[in-house]
Amino acid sequence: MSNAHLTDFPQPKKFGYFNTLGLWTLYKKEVRRFLKVGMQTVLAPVATTLLYMTVFTVAIGARRGDVGGIPFAEFLAPGLILMGLLNNAFANSGSSILVSKVQGNTVDFLMPPLSALELFIAFVAGAMTRGVLVAVVTAVTLIPFMNMMPEHWWAVLYFGLSAAAMLAMIGVIGGLWAEKFDHMAAVTTFVITPLTFLSGTFYSITNLPGPLATISHFNPFFYMIDGFRYGFTGHADGSLMIGVILLALINLALGILSYALLHAGWRLKS
Repeated sequence: MSNAHLTDFPQPKKFGYFNTLGLWTLYKKEVRRFLKVGMQTVLAPVATTLLYMTVFTVAIGARRGDVGGIPFAEFLAPGLILMGLLNNAFANSGSSILVSKVQGNTVDFLMPPLSALELFIAFVAGAMTRGVLVAVVTAVTLIPFMNMMPEHWWAVLYFGLSAAAMLAMIGVIGGLWAEKFDHMAAVTTFVITPLTFLSGTFYSITNLPGPLATISHFNPFFYMIDGFRYGFTGHADGSLMIGVILLALINLALGILSYALLHAGWRLKS
C-alpha cells in the first residue's frame, strides 16, 4: 500500500498535544456505558436516597427538631444528594477499569493513540458525569421535601465538583489496584461508606462529644458535605476556607498519583 493510500484513513484530530477525538470517544464510551443500564446506575441510587429521606423524616424528623435553625429535612437533603454523587462517581471509574481488566479488554484503551493524560481525563470526566447526573436527578426528586434553591451557588458547584473529582480519581486508583470485584467492594465497605456516614451526612458534628468532633475535622468527606450543605442552607459546621484548600490539595495529589499510575500502566500491562 502506498503512502498516499494511508492518508485515506481517518486520522485522529489533535489540539496541541491532545488527541481530542480519542479523548472524546473514550469519554462518550464511559457515559454510554452507564446510561445503557440507567435503571441501575441512575434511578436505583435516587430511589435509595428517597428511602433514606422518607425513613428519616417520617421516623425521626417530627421529633428531631431544627438543626442549627434549619428544618431537619432541609439539613438532611444536601448530605444525601452528595452521598449519591460520591458513591456513583467512585463506582463508575473503578468498575470501568476493573471490568476491562477482568474481561481482558484493556487493549481497547491502551492500543489507541491515547496518552496517560487523555485516559485520565476521560475516565475521571465520565465518572464525574455519572455522579453529577445522579445528584441532579436526586435534587429534583427531593423538591417535595424541601426548598432546593441554593443560597450560594459557588459552594454547591465547587464542593460538588470537587467531591465528584476526588471520588472519580479514587475510583481510578482502586480500579487499577483491584484484581477482583471483592477488592472494590472492600474499598466501598471499609473506606467510602464509613467516611461518608461519619462525616455529618445525617447529623451535625456539633452534637458529638469533644474528641469525636475533633476527629471529624480530619475527615475530608466532612468538608465536602459541610460545604455542599452550606451552599443550600447557608449553614456550616466547619471552616469553608479550610474545606476549599484541603479539597484542592487532596485532588491535586490524587490527580498526580492517578496520572502516574496510568502512565506506568500499573497492573494494566502485566
